[in-house]
Amino acid sequence: MYRLSHGLILAVFWSLLGAGAVAQTSGADANTTCNFDANKQLAVEYQRLEIPHGKKALGTTIPYGKVWSPGGKPLTLFTNTPVSVGNTQIPDGAYTMFIVPEGKSWTLILSKSTDTSGKYDESRDLARIPMQFGKLMEAEPAFTAYFAHVAVNQCNLRLDLGKARAWVVFERK
Repeated sequence: MYRLSHGLILAVFWSLLGAGAVAQTSGADANTTCNFDANKQLAVEYQRLEIPHGKKALGTTIPYGKVWSPGGKPLTLFTNTPVSVGNTQIPDGAYTMFIVPEGKSWTLILSKSTDTSGKYDESRDLARIPMQFGKLMEAEPAFTAYFAHVAVNQCNLRLDLGKARAWVVFERK
């Protein structure tokens, strides 16, 4: 009996693990972290949005000039240390972030709201930050966010989709 239940538990575990791996390639929650030190971090949770091979998303299904939340959910920023981005001081806490993509520039909207339903409320804006922008050599098949630790107290949040890359610097205060 023990061997049967032990084997059944392992089978269920491996099937759930496999299902999780598949889910991560199709609009699953993903996250990225910037560690300033062992106790001070930034974390962003977002929807990893897959773009079908050969399809152009920016400017078509993701319209230029409109507030966008990847996968219908805003990015969620958690910080346990004060930071600045652009000219905006951000106290520790939780925030949501939206994106306004354009052909050659993106804007990051930092919201005081923590509503992750995807509903955007302009009255809750903390800041609109112009992002630096560039083109990738190879197209990124999914919307991807990640931090690049560029200096002792600085991390770039990089957002990639297709051949577009936009980034903004978060600095620990």
